[in-house]
Amino acid sequence: MSQGTADIPYMSKELSWLSFNERVLQEAQNPSVPVIQRLRYLGIFSNNLDEYFRVRVADVSRLAEFSSSTEEKEGHKDLLTQIQQATLKLQTQFEQTYLDVLKTLRKRKIYLVNEQKLDPVQDATVAHIFNTQVLPELDPIILEPSTPFPEITDGLIYLAFRLACTNGSERYGIVEIPTDRLPRFIQIPQREGSRGIVFIVLENIIRHSLIKMFRGVYDIESAAAYTFKVTRDAELELGDGINQTLIDKISHSLKKRKLGDPERFVYDQAMPEDMLNVLTRRLNLDKYHSIMPGSRYHNAKDFMNFPSVGPAYLEFKPLETLQVEELAGFDGNIFDRIREQDILLNFPYHAFDPIIDLLKTAAIDPAVKTIHICLYRAAHNSRVVDALLSAKSNNKDVTAVVELQARFDEAANIDWARQLMEGGVKVIFGVPGLKVHNKLILIGRQEGGLKYYTHIGTGNFNEKTSRSYTDFSLLSHHQDIGKDVANIFDFISYNYRRHDYKLLLVSPHTNRSGFEGLIKQEITNAEAGLPAAITLKCNNLVDPSIVSLLYRASAAGVRVRIICRGMLSLVAGVKGVSENIQAISIIDRFLEHSRVYIFHNAGEPKYYLSSADLMTRNLDFRVEASVPVLDPLLQQRIQDVIDIQWCDNVKSRKLDADQTNSYRRYKINGKIRSQEVIHQYFSTGVLPDAVKRARKRWKKELIATSKRQSK
Repeated sequence: MSQGTADIPYMSKELSWLSFNERVLQEAQNPSVPVIQRLRYLGIFSNNLDEYFRVRVADVSRLAEFSSSTEEKEGHKDLLTQIQQATLKLQTQFEQTYLDVLKTLRKRKIYLVNEQKLDPVQDATVAHIFNTQVLPELDPIILEPSTPFPEITDGLIYLAFRLACTNGSERYGIVEIPTDRLPRFIQIPQREGSRGIVFIVLENIIRHSLIKMFRGVYDIESAAAYTFKVTRDAELELGDGINQTLIDKISHSLKKRKLGDPERFVYDQAMPEDMLNVLTRRLNLDKYHSIMPGSRYHNAKDFMNFPSVGPAYLEFKPLETLQVEELAGFDGNIFDRIREQDILLNFPYHAFDPIIDLLKTAAIDPAVKTIHICLYRAAHNSRVVDALLSAKSNNKDVTAVVELQARFDEAANIDWARQLMEGGVKVIFGVPGLKVHNKLILIGRQEGGLKYYTHIGTGNFNEKTSRSYTDFSLLSHHQDIGKDVANIFDFISYNYRRHDYKLLLVSPHTNRSGFEGLIKQEITNAEAGLPAAITLKCNNLVDPSIVSLLYRASAAGVRVRIICRGMLSLVAGVKGVSENIQAISIIDRFLEHSRVYIFHNAGEPKYYLSSADLMTRNLDFRVEASVPVLDPLLQQRIQDVIDIQWCDNVKSRKLDADQTNSYRRYKINGKIRSQEVIHQYFSTGVLPDAVKRARKRWKKELIATSKRQSK
């Protein structure tokens, strides 16, 4: 499944992404995972796949349509075919897994029933729910040849129905299932004489009383309904101009997004062929669109929010949120503590509270004069935004960079931007042609002159995702870091200006050249007979130039370790090309989101935390920041976390050319489930002996590789 020349293998990022989603599905298949969590993994898999078709497959479809050369067009069409084949295979696995999960739920006395398996009490309950809650929300549309086909909205599910009337005529139509207004899973009484918890899904309530939906208008002998959904192109069509007009443009484009070009059509495989033909024809679907048969149920993404029911062991045991050592028990002014030493937070093991404390303290501290922040994704009820509004009310000079084009959060960010502007905050809508993706806070405080306090992180200022995404945040009083961050905000405000950054690597200016220079230095060290190594932890690594450079590093004798959650276009372990590269992926209860880049540097390692993945868009077409971690204590903590992850032999998968996603059986004394061990590490401050031994072994391997290379 790899592309490129024989010398430079390159995995298609679209196919690599499907391999990542297969790893998510593996967690749903794993019987050792608590069963409700397995159901939620099915929801995550489904939600991922929806976004994949909205964004990545839509991109390939546009290339297949608009590429200038016939060869390029055919190449993209061939990729679309491969995507469809791989997706159908995953969909089959999904259906089998879903049935297995339902079986396991039944063993735990939790039931998902359909409308055909109700006893009299349940039947009456469902009829009552339909009449009082569901029927008022339904607007069926009868399909007539002379009337326009109704607008099918992306992200919603529909029932296509057939009515057999008593006069021998038939009518067809569709109705939207109102999951945006009613819950998908509705609890009903258990069967008489049995014990357990029973749910029925909303569309089965509609099926149960389907004839009643027509309110006696037609004399109906029988009726049948089949679910379907359409996934559409999510690309926004925007012109130039970063100003108030952009808000209007994005608001308009968000409405159009729901009706973008269809990319995937998923339907109940029991749907009659004539009905399927009508729907695909009226939706203008052809063989290059993904037309996929499925089960009776769609939009399994709703399983992400399946209710917490039954005994506690049916879900993951919660891990206590910890206080970072430097702030534990501290109740003074947080600026005093940051001035003493840099502070490193690792979410979700550490609480997000210090970030809120930093902003709320800044809002009332008389010495604070300015606050700058970049907002990419904020929580629903954001205390971050509350703190910024409070700061402005206290006469601080507050500037917020709000990225209106944060995909799928555009509407929320428009609302935040309006609230901030109404509160008097200066709002900047990014840079023309560049997304502002960095995670920066810059606070100017009067301390015998203006001094900077900075936050640079790998994740968003989002209280909700901080509880489920692994990310690092660095709080620093280092003035050179602060000046670099000030220059980034100056560039965002006046993007014709260029700055020399002393410590930070910044996209679109120096991240690429900086990382390429660091890799080349490892190559030089290896060629000089010195131990050389690179460790990369990221979400995606697909930039062709970086991939080629890492192949060069491998050939020179640089040992490369990659921990990549998502897309990986590099093919590890290929003899003569990448035999010194190993790559793994970790999928577990928390979403691995942090970006950490470590370079051995002849025994004086350099550590970078970054908002940027190793993708062309992040390196060249976004505003991103990578910060060196300078404190030896914090460097060691990062190294400890990475070493724990590299030792994971429970939830890590080996990433190789075959994309088998096989669980990696790392040879170590005992089992290391990295996310749980990292929590123990931050709780106790103790690194497991097995990880220490693995670290020593790694160092010996580095020396051995350098000796072999120098011969």
